Formats: sequence, C-alpha cells, structure tokens
Amino acid sequence: MKDFWVKLIKNPFVLNLLLAGIVSCVIVYGTLKWLESYTRHSAAIIVPDIKGLKLEEAVAFLQNSGLRYNVIDSVFSKTAIPGSVVELVPAAGSKVKEGRILFLTVNALTSQMAEIPEIEDTSLRQAYTLLRARGFESIEIEYVPGDYKDLVLAVESRGRQLEKGEAVKLTAPLILKVSSGELDLFSGDVPDMEQTPLESATPGHEPVKSLDSEKEKWF
Repeated sequence: MKDFWVKLIKNPFVLNLLLAGIVSCVIVYGTLKWLESYTRHSAAIIVPDIKGLKLEEAVAFLQNSGLRYNVIDSVFSKTAIPGSVVELVPAAGSKVKEGRILFLTVNALTSQMAEIPEIEDTSLRQAYTLLRARGFESIEIEYVPGDYKDLVLAVESRGRQLEKGEAVKLTAPLILKVSSGELDLFSGDVPDMEQTPLESATPGHEPVKSLDSEKEKWF
C-alpha cells in the first residue's frame, strides 16, 4: 500500500495536478486579500446628518469625514433656512466608503421665478389651473363687473397688472380679476336731486311766485 502512494506521488501527472491546485489556492487567496484592501470592505463611514446646515458648514463637515459632495438641485421652502441642505443621497446614517460622493439638494436663497401664462379671456378654472401648474402658491379671486361670468380679465400683483410672459416670484400674491357677469349700472354720475335747487332743476323758467301777497287776498 505504501508503495502505491509513493508511485502515485512520483507520477508526473499527479504531481503537476497537485502543484496546480496549490498555486490556484494561493492565487485565489491573494486576490481576495487584495480586493479587501483595495475596496476597504471592512472600513465604512456613517453618512452624517447635515440637513438644515448651511452649505458652507455642510461642506466642511463632509470634508472632515472624508466624503465628497455634488449639489444636484435647489428648491425653495419657507420653512427651511435659505442656502441650507434640505435633502441628501445616500440618506443620513447610511454606511459608505471613504471618498463617496453625496448628492445634495439645497434650499434656494430667493424664491424661484416663473412666467405668467396667457390667461386673459380664459375661464376662471383654466386660468387657476395654469397658474398652479407653474408653481404659484398664493392666488386670490376678485370679481369685477363684466359681461361674461367667470371670465378672467386680468391678473395683478401688489396693485400692478401683470403681462403675459412676465417673470414673477412663485411666492408673489396674485389676484385674478374675474368678470361677475353683471354690469355695474350704478357706476355713472347720478345727480343728487335732493340737493339740486328747484330753480336750477328747471332751466329757462322763472321761479314760481308765492300767492300769499296782499293783492291776491281780494276774495
């Protein structure tokens, strides 16, 4: 039996096969160790919670943590500090590698702008929908005398009429001037008959004289 194993080991084919297996194991083990060191599989950084911080403060915090950043979008929120971080991906608390890029969304310093659409001579519902679709938040309706009910006549902001295509802040208060469908019959100047003297009310005629004179008491 012993001679069998000796002959087997001395067999060139078996010997080469054993050597190939040993070399393969060494290569696989070395590759795994290299990948672990290259990818730092065991090393992870917790994404810090930088929401609410000014962008300058957040950048300094990320650099000290070994992370990078990229601002991909800006929004406008009344509840957030202007210029602060409102969203980040990956989210705070996630485990990432050193040098990972975080994608940030920042609150704009001023309100975003949008153009006034063509809403004159359109229905109230259509005009309101168009303005809301553009992002306008504060829209009020004021009815004025007009021929056709619920027909938009104009749009104003802070007492000034806005024109089509004019850029306006999305937070600006808008007032839709809408036709009530009723004409204002009392808008003209009507003389006050109670305060108009009788003499001036009948031009070209002499005032009526009183009949209480002595000459008229002959009867």
